[in-house]
Amino acid sequence: MKKIAYVATAAVVAAAAVAVAAVVTLNTLRLGSRQISVAPLIPPPVDEHGAAERLAGAVRFKTISYETPSDSSRSELLQLQSYLQAVFPKAHAAARREVINKYSLLYTWIGQDPSAKPIVLMAHQDVVPIAPGTEAQWHADPFSGEIKDGFIWGRGTWDDKGNLMAILEAVESLAGAGFRPERTVYLAFGHDEENGGEEGAKAIAALFRQRGIRPEFVLDEGMLITEGIMPGLDAPAALIGIGEKGWATLKLTATASPGHSSMPGSRSAIGALATALQRLDSNPFPAAVAGVAREMLYILAPEMHGLNRVALSNLWLFEPLIRRQLTQIPSANALLRTTTAITVIRGGNKDNVLPGEAEALVNFRLMPGETAAGVTAHVRAVIGDPSIRIEVLPRAGEASPVASDSSAAYQLIARTVRELFPNVVVAPGLMIGGTDSRHMVRLADNVYRFSPVRARAQDLARFHGTDERISTANYVEIIRFYLTLIRHAAGQRELLPS
Repeated sequence: MKKIAYVATAAVVAAAAVAVAAVVTLNTLRLGSRQISVAPLIPPPVDEHGAAERLAGAVRFKTISYETPSDSSRSELLQLQSYLQAVFPKAHAAARREVINKYSLLYTWIGQDPSAKPIVLMAHQDVVPIAPGTEAQWHADPFSGEIKDGFIWGRGTWDDKGNLMAILEAVESLAGAGFRPERTVYLAFGHDEENGGEEGAKAIAALFRQRGIRPEFVLDEGMLITEGIMPGLDAPAALIGIGEKGWATLKLTATASPGHSSMPGSRSAIGALATALQRLDSNPFPAAVAGVAREMLYILAPEMHGLNRVALSNLWLFEPLIRRQLTQIPSANALLRTTTAITVIRGGNKDNVLPGEAEALVNFRLMPGETAAGVTAHVRAVIGDPSIRIEVLPRAGEASPVASDSSAAYQLIARTVRELFPNVVVAPGLMIGGTDSRHMVRLADNVYRFSPVRARAQDLARFHGTDERISTANYVEIIRFYLTLIRHAAGQRELLPS
């Protein structure tokens, strides 16, 4: 009887395995490509040499955003703005230029149809500083705007003067060709994005509210065209940010009786703080293949090959495995959870003195749906020490709403990418950093974050790092992207993806 039962059980298990295999195979085969099918576009002509020289010129202005605003940086902003007027005369003749809050720029290219909702293209004028001590590591002076080896070198070529100049190159070309937009086009160029956009983009958004401007869509800097970064995907991936994570920085303070190091008590401020930080490090927020990340993987799955395609086409079965693998990759892990990063620690000033206080700053990047209050509650529960004082620092921001990836605006952006980059796969993504577009989310449902910058894994360290650069060929592609997007989006009364 036992043998019969064993055989029967084995038969049931085998049948179940066959059934699961059949379902997995069927799902994999049934999940076809969700890419927009378009005919490649004949690229509009661009003066590569001239455009590269103009971007190089913009890089030479040291429009650096320091923690404390600098008079010299503000002077550089004004010089950059005079430069823009000089090198883009047709754009400045076609669009009305306003200076907002002394240093930010708002251009209004009036459309022929006042009933059509406008579009907003964003970029920012400021750049981050060069990390002290790394200047000699650059292959070109970071503010020289040197053009060599097929690249334009310097701080801002990626972030974000490349986008700003490409947008103006596109408007200059279109205006020079006699193009007149049906819908109004706004160009919003903040001056303090690297410090949160509190003086620039926030003021522009307030002006939009005052004037009753409700854009059809907003497009800001953001996610890139990555190459060779996603396992199992041979094609480059253009990820369009449909949301961005929020952020909150918590200050943790531990106190104890100060005194001489020769007579330590049972509790020290540094020791208590270290224990709290170790608990935070060991108990991250839970990860989930959900929301934007799940949608992204669902769209990328049919474009992959091998086991990656099988697994991503059957998340109902393989999600635990996928989640475990993705959390081992920092960039992918950030898409799945609210992240915890211990960034600053202070305590003590002499080797034989016990400090009475020690503090640390912990930065959290919040997933959509998470709040600063929820993060604080998590930290309190994990630390489990009521004597540790927890304070949320100013400038905390919740995650943005998630825009639709089925809207006409998203489809139009995706279509433009596919027309100009025929071998690129397009998918929605979640922006893990912050952009000026967060100030626009109450004005428009469709806020997107995308920069058509090509990047390989080894290039990602250039972002806010050493040897920031962009190839002249890719810069031409960026100009063509904005030129074509404006023509598609503003050249017709109805915003349609077809």
